[in-house]
Amino acid sequence: MKLIEAVPNISEAKDKKNLARIVGDVRAALGSARLLHIDSNTDANRTVLTLAGLPTEVAAACFALFQSCKKHIDMRIHHGAHPRLGAVDVCPFIPVKGIRAEDLLLFINGFAQRVAYELDIPVYLYEQSALFPKRTDLAFIRHGEYESLPQKLKNFPPDYGPQAFTESVARTGASVIGVRDFLIAFNVSLNTKEVAVAQEIASALREKNGGLPGVKAIGWYMKEYGCAQVSFNLTNYRKSNLHNVFEACKQLAAAYGLTVTGSELIGLVPQKAILKAGKFYAPNETDENVLLNIAVQHLLLDKIRPFVPSEKILENQLGMHGLAHLLP
Repeated sequence: MKLIEAVPNISEAKDKKNLARIVGDVRAALGSARLLHIDSNTDANRTVLTLAGLPTEVAAACFALFQSCKKHIDMRIHHGAHPRLGAVDVCPFIPVKGIRAEDLLLFINGFAQRVAYELDIPVYLYEQSALFPKRTDLAFIRHGEYESLPQKLKNFPPDYGPQAFTESVARTGASVIGVRDFLIAFNVSLNTKEVAVAQEIASALREKNGGLPGVKAIGWYMKEYGCAQVSFNLTNYRKSNLHNVFEACKQLAAAYGLTVTGSELIGLVPQKAILKAGKFYAPNETDENVLLNIAVQHLLLDKIRPFVPSEKILENQLGMHGLAHLLP
């Protein structure tokens, strides 16, 4: 059996009725695939969905998502704290079991072409799917965000789809699609409202600036929480895990006279990453449940909102949806 995961990020969270329509369209197209998790942030105006199952079934549900977002999201009136390029801003696919990355690349390339040409959406390929070296980096593709698209489509044409900023493209924006490894989205809250400090910490910890390997980061203000956050993407948690990022962020915050007040995971996290963090704080502990609790305690994962392992750990969600037997 071939098991893949898809984690599309869409530019909607504020309009709950609209989001419900989109999610309903995805559920109707799932087939044997499963919608494992939904994570929305109104300040970011962004929702992250996690789907898993057979490649054809996951792709069908993701195509339905693109169709629904084209219908229900108008990027001309979209505003949010999170960088974005389109209604379905990014749609990564992750091989989990029974399929090689190179085989998934060919399949997802076909999926990207279908989105581009059937739905009239500019599509950029990224990460392992990138056709050009610089386009492996999502931030490079998304530079200038949606507002840059009229010029970007001319000077930086998409891999597939329209290259003109038509009325249809103005509504949908562009999308970024590709095959990648597991990514952990991890936000750390500071006891300040000063976004500039969060941005400076983020800049210092980015891999491209000489920071932690496999780490991307931005700083922003979360109105709902009343504080600034450093928002991380861990593109390789084997090199830089949650505890590495958290401790480095805490140390830099202290240099500004600040403290870390909590953290949160966006979407799902592999169990190995949580256990690895627990092992860092309690190297002699062997009980996995104890290690999990230690990780939650030291990473302050329950300070912003409750951390429920059955909801946030990938393996637990796969088990709850009848897919645990497909795990490697």
